[in-house]
Amino acid sequence: MTTPTPPIRNAARAVVLDADQRVLLLRYDENGGFWATPGGSLEEGEDHAKATLRELGEELGIDETNIELGAQLAQRSTDHLVGGHEVRQIERYYLARVSPSDVHPACAAQPDNIREYGWWTEDELRSTSATVYPRGLADLIAAVAKGRTPQRPIILAG
Repeated sequence: MTTPTPPIRNAARAVVLDADQRVLLLRYDENGGFWATPGGSLEEGEDHAKATLRELGEELGIDETNIELGAQLAQRSTDHLVGGHEVRQIERYYLARVSPSDVHPACAAQPDNIREYGWWTEDELRSTSATVYPRGLADLIAAVAKGRTPQRPIILAG
């Protein structure tokens, strides 16, 4: 018997860096707890770049005029539960540069069960025992910090 492929859910995510090359991550309690980049599913008629900007506003209260949105850095595909239903989420990760002073979680329109947010250095990412998504984020940030933005989006592990 063949297991059906879960429905596709297209998502946009942001690798948010500040001037010190720290990445902004959000903590969630579900599935044993984890940290992840901001983002979410596309709305009807929306492209990935526009969704990235919208999600940063909804989840972190960042005014999109304060976001320097860059190129798509990576892509990832993963199967997981959303609202109790399994989906195959196809995520595109975009570089976004913001100042920490432009992050206003109290103004977030849809905080989506976010427990906290924090700015992480590459060394902190590499040494943590916490679960962080996507895998390979520290290597991606190191490359961007050294001016080696991928010419084509890299594929990240699920």
